[in-house]
Amino acid sequence: MKKVMAACITMAIFQFVFIGLVQAQLTSLPNGGNKRASVAEQIGITEVTINYSRPHVKNREGHIWGELIPVGYVDQGFGPSKAAPWRAGANENTTIEFSTNVKIEGQSLAAGKYGFFVAYDPNECTLLFSKNTSSWGSFYYNPAEDALRVKVKPIQTDKSVEWLKYEFADQTPTSATVQLQWEKLIIPFKIDVDVINTQLESYRNELRSSKGFTWESWNEAALYCAQNKTNLDEALLWADNATNVDFGGSQSFQAWSTKAMILDSLGRSAEATAAMKKGLPFGDVNELYFYARTLAANKKGKEAFEIFKMDYDKHPDVFLTNAGMARAYSAIGDYKKALPFAQKARAQAPDQPNKDRLDKIIKTLQDGKDVN
Repeated sequence: MKKVMAACITMAIFQFVFIGLVQAQLTSLPNGGNKRASVAEQIGITEVTINYSRPHVKNREGHIWGELIPVGYVDQGFGPSKAAPWRAGANENTTIEFSTNVKIEGQSLAAGKYGFFVAYDPNECTLLFSKNTSSWGSFYYNPAEDALRVKVKPIQTDKSVEWLKYEFADQTPTSATVQLQWEKLIIPFKIDVDVINTQLESYRNELRSSKGFTWESWNEAALYCAQNKTNLDEALLWADNATNVDFGGSQSFQAWSTKAMILDSLGRSAEATAAMKKGLPFGDVNELYFYARTLAANKKGKEAFEIFKMDYDKHPDVFLTNAGMARAYSAIGDYKKALPFAQKARAQAPDQPNKDRLDKIIKTLQDGKDVN
């Protein structure tokens, strides 16, 4: 009896192992010699990722569009779909994923991953973004699962593309055109993103995480708003956190200067000046120099002189502060006093580009002109 039981157990183990081996998947080439591929790019901070398989023309030029890829929707003879579009590639679903909300050809599409299909037509193709991302091809395509449909005009080209590919073209800071290229045809669609609002939403989410425990994060978000003159009321709250002792930025020139920028944009000039004064004692030689240069460029000569002089007093007789004092006296119209500082800076210049720049400043001062 024990021998029978042992034999049964051995047989059961053998069957389990055999079934496991049958079900195991070995790494192998994709069906039909098609290549698996992916392409991804950022538009603003939005990640766009396309995963697809690349069929090749394989001596079928002139027989791809309208033949291998039929016009419109067809019954492929398998699966429940009797009116299936093309899978926009080969083998598994082509998928496209957006990390934020986008617009496709001007129509809104929520962040997420979508199956991508094309109903080809030589005059106007229909692009389908489906909630179904896991099917094989388009055999199970169901129009009820469509998240978006858009129509685009295909473009005939002279150059033939052997292996189907997706490319990002015509990039701008807020948009890009995705091109499906195969044989002598391009099917394009434009993606637009709301860069500012997606960036702001990203900041709001990240500032709630561990990243929100440092003044640098709050300052980065506030500075973005200040530079783009957007969302200023909320940005001021972020700047308040950046300059708060609890987050470590109460002695940061950068944090106080960001807050001053926001207050100035809100028309609260007196408060902006007060915020800037709080930050000045913490500025390093470079921060004070470039802040003073901004004042000088904005024709605030007296204010610029005071900051250049403060920088010089803290870091006397070095290249940058000597150059700063040349600009300081120039900003108040005293070119005679500016000239010796420019000549000192020229002698201390660390490289040829700075020497060339000081040569121009010296010549401008000698001509009795402002260098700022």
